[in-house]
Amino acid sequence: MPTADPALELTQELIRRPSVSPEDHGCLEIIAERLQVLGFRLERMPFGPVANLWTMHGEAAPLLCFAGHSDVVPSGPREEWKTDPFEPVVKDGILYGRGAADMKSGLAAMVTAAERFIQAHPRHNGTLAFLLTSDEEGPSVDGTRRVMSVLEARGQKIDWCVVGEPSSSEILGDTVKIGRRGSLSGKLTVHGVQGHVAYPHLADNPVHALAPALAELSCRTWDRGNEYFQPTTLQFSNLNAGTGAPNVIPGELRARFNVRFSTEQTVERLQNTITEILDRHQVNYTLEWFISGLPFFTPRGRLSEAVERAVREISGIEPQLSTTGGTSDGRFIAPTGAQVVELGVCNASIHKVNENVRVADIGTLSMMYERIMELLLTP
Repeated sequence: MPTADPALELTQELIRRPSVSPEDHGCLEIIAERLQVLGFRLERMPFGPVANLWTMHGEAAPLLCFAGHSDVVPSGPREEWKTDPFEPVVKDGILYGRGAADMKSGLAAMVTAAERFIQAHPRHNGTLAFLLTSDEEGPSVDGTRRVMSVLEARGQKIDWCVVGEPSSSEILGDTVKIGRRGSLSGKLTVHGVQGHVAYPHLADNPVHALAPALAELSCRTWDRGNEYFQPTTLQFSNLNAGTGAPNVIPGELRARFNVRFSTEQTVERLQNTITEILDRHQVNYTLEWFISGLPFFTPRGRLSEAVERAVREISGIEPQLSTTGGTSDGRFIAPTGAQVVELGVCNASIHKVNENVRVADIGTLSMMYERIMELLLTP
């Protein structure tokens, strides 16, 4: 049903598109059509199955970019949803649907903010840009990472970037992300010798071999963090061994772990420490490494000041600057020298069944985005 709130209406239209990563299902085309009407120059950058959109309004520096993603995680068990996850439903001031919080409401808020801003300031300073992808919830290989490579090769520079991820905790605007921890994953295989449990001297149990090292790794204090970052942590997420029979010593153990690390660490130091512990405990292993992203941090500057001011003026609260949470596509943008912050709706329901967002927050977020544009791109 149509609504008088353009931001809510666009959010609902996007939710109806079942854009499970890396599928976009036309979400970015809906946005492209609206931005083209405003005079944005559109550039579609598809890579593999991933849809990417890069748009600009204006030609001069500085360049303010709003970044986000149209893809969502799978709905999960449909029977656990109160509503159809891809049919937006408003009940008691709450909008339900997959992507309601992460992050189709953020996309709608950006677009409607730009519509009002361009109408009021058609000859604004600098350049207003959008960098949108359908590969944030997936491998994150053919999305923002690839677009940034293209922009860098051209010498196009983003000065300020607002990522519309759901950053808020309890109240819209209470938390603004000014960085993220790095993410290092390991795929560990411990090699043993299978045998009968009654003849352990003829076998080599990989579970027993790993246990002391696992205990040391899981209890280790890696660092104490710093003013802006939580301490580095390591978590084992998967551990598999055995045939299912109670009388067979397994011949192999497979494990997966992840390290979320602060700017107090480097990838090389973490890798060296982990392998040193495994070697010291005489574990026979092979180990594959996967780096999802390096930590990044945006110190206080014009962007964070504009975002804080916009939140204060629109909602009357003082946002907390934070680096908590998982990774975001900001990790591909910040290394180019851009100031990057994340401001979005509350994140309590993201990736869960019955994902939702407060209806009032969508319009309020749009007003915050518009104010950021005014503070950075008008005299």
